Amino acid sequence: MAAEARATLPPEGWPGSMFWQQKLDGYRVIVYVRRGRLYLQSRSGADLTSHFPELQAAAADIGEDLVLDGELVVLYEGRLDFAALQQRARLGGFRARSVARVRPAHVVTFDLLEADGEELLAMPYRDRWARLETLFTGRKLAGRWALAGSTLHRQEALAWMDPAWGRVGIEGVVAKPAAGRYRPGKGGWWKVRSRQTAEAIVGAATGKVAAPDTLLLGRYDAEGQLRMVARTKPLSATVRRELGELLAPAGPDHPWTGVQFSSAWGARAPLVHAPVEPVFVAEFAGDTSVDDAGRYRHPVDYVRLRGDLAPGTVPPLA
Repeated sequence: MAAEARATLPPEGWPGSMFWQQKLDGYRVIVYVRRGRLYLQSRSGADLTSHFPELQAAAADIGEDLVLDGELVVLYEGRLDFAALQQRARLGGFRARSVARVRPAHVVTFDLLEADGEELLAMPYRDRWARLETLFTGRKLAGRWALAGSTLHRQEALAWMDPAWGRVGIEGVVAKPAAGRYRPGKGGWWKVRSRQTAEAIVGAATGKVAAPDTLLLGRYDAEGQLRMVARTKPLSATVRRELGELLAPAGPDHPWTGVQFSSAWGARAPLVHAPVEPVFVAEFAGDTSVDDAGRYRHPVDYVRLRGDLAPGTVPPLA
């Protein structure tokens, strides 16, 4: 079942009572447990089972046939580590078993779709959730299996929108109607990402500098090197005109001349870009999905140029 992106949480009481749950920074998975054997399916339908052998071992102890919906995560040093999860999803065999000992995965469950042969899709979410909770209170699910953070009170959910939660891997909130049935491949849930504004230096553009399609934003590190931290979403026609009148192509001494960036976080395809003179500071709005190098994993929203700020005033990368 899909969660549709929204800018804000739905109001209290609409459309009826709601479950408000933490949105975690991981991989959405469907978990099939059959006679102690595990099958782990990604949102795209890929088989992830062999990459996470510790979950196969954990499934052997459940003692009941189940189909679960949840989020696959790696917890490391007090936060959800998406980069480690992504790396683990590429490993198999001995390497998968070896890394599992130092970066073990968990599945944080939020829905129960089938239990001992009984399909539960038509059951209201409140009842599916109650059945899922019983599996944890009865200790059938424990260890590598966890229950999603959930509340019936919107005000409590609003606290999870604080960007401080984003630093440990809580990206926002998912809202689910308590009376809703499970509709595979359909919408009906709402997800709202926590967002915060920040500043960075405009270091390059894609498309023509005179009418940029997107901006590449950077910050200086401790050694004084300009590092890319974010790429904006496509700019509006108005913003393209405004920036085109201000940005100037950089000379060959620009730190990003000849540097190759990926087209998206975690992708291998190169991004064609044109360095610009790093003299402007842009304010942007992004979600809290930031990797250990300080780069935003998702494209950010351009807000405005900060004419009151000089590049040297932008906080450096930690």
